Amino acid sequence: MELFLTEKTEREDKPLAWRMMPESLREFVGQEDLLGAGRPLRRLIEEDRIVSLILYGPPGTGKTAVARIIAKKTKARFLSLNAVTAGVKDIRNAIASAGAARTILFVDEIHRFNRLQQDALLPHVESGEIVLIGASTQNPFFALVPALASRSVIFEFSPLSPAEIKLLLGRAVSSEKGLGALDIEIEDTAMDYIAARSSGDARKALNMLELAFITACTRDSGRKAVITCEGVKNALQQNSLYYDEDEHYDIISAFIKSMRGSDPDAAVYWLARMIASGEDPMFIARRIVVCASEDVGNADPAALNVAVSAMLAVEKIGMPEGRIILSQAAIYVATAPKSNASYTAVEKAAHAVANEPLQRVPEHLRDSHYRGAERLGRGVGYKYPHNYNGHYVEQKYLEHERTFYEPSDEGYERKIKNTMKKRRSEQK
Repeated sequence: MELFLTEKTEREDKPLAWRMMPESLREFVGQEDLLGAGRPLRRLIEEDRIVSLILYGPPGTGKTAVARIIAKKTKARFLSLNAVTAGVKDIRNAIASAGAARTILFVDEIHRFNRLQQDALLPHVESGEIVLIGASTQNPFFALVPALASRSVIFEFSPLSPAEIKLLLGRAVSSEKGLGALDIEIEDTAMDYIAARSSGDARKALNMLELAFITACTRDSGRKAVITCEGVKNALQQNSLYYDEDEHYDIISAFIKSMRGSDPDAAVYWLARMIASGEDPMFIARRIVVCASEDVGNADPAALNVAVSAMLAVEKIGMPEGRIILSQAAIYVATAPKSNASYTAVEKAAHAVANEPLQRVPEHLRDSHYRGAERLGRGVGYKYPHNYNGHYVEQKYLEHERTFYEPSDEGYERKIKNTMKKRRSEQK
């Protein structure tokens, strides 16, 4: 456990991203919805009326920076822990050291605390003995125990825009606490490239800038050192993607909804994102299979065959070639006619089974393949459809007639609908 405030003399040996961390709200870039004039989080900080907070969002969006600003602004005692290294003993020591004074405890990466560690905090947060500020890159409604999440105000941080990233890069190049003392400049195209590659992560952008300065800075005789776009590309080599549990669920959701929404381009983009992030290809394949049945169904029965074949092919062939197979299947499902009639049919039937009196199996449908079945009347009166024209005969298959499956007018399901309509009209 340590106090959050750090001596200025220690800054010189820190990474550029740490040195450029804002000292005040005036220096802070981004999160206007939370920290703009009159916005709720800004007012809490400026009026020193901090309540228990969870600062939630992707890396490099300013969560820890806000905690540092609070530490400098508040009159309360400010303590910090990192959930990666802290245990229950550290939590108890922090609480014991609080005493009667108003104390704010900042827990970085709070989502890494297990249930026992979170439960150790809970009674002290409930009683007001400590004010908790937690920073989390994972959805607090998944990562935190419900009692702790419900007793905290949750502020969601968003990735920074390219313009905001470029503003930070410009400051880092010109500021004395950044690279300003080194007489360098950065090309606009290099700033654009870093802004595009950083995915709204300020820390990542500043780390890229620092790496580019160290490895890719060119200097002509008697002139400033220049960070060029080509130099940045050579220094960075390969993009690294942020992909945690939240991203896993959000991107697979976007992938499925893109296929359901008949947008093959979006579907392939989200597919490529998952592959680049190291997602299990068999997980992707299984989701395509589900979508082929749930969202395409009998509008194009071949979609399920394509999806299942793709899943088996990926299992046999593996990656990287498997990405082509996944792409083919995703595009087929995305461009196929859509119907969720099979899905809604089984949902209605399941609801009936769970909430209505159970229907008895009609006598003529009961199993008659055992000795004595005829004496019990089992199967008597059953009409074998193949003995009739069109391999169909009117017959009762439910004790009480119900309609669960309602085919759409899409694709092959239109033919199913017309066939069912014709048979029902003949029964009248």
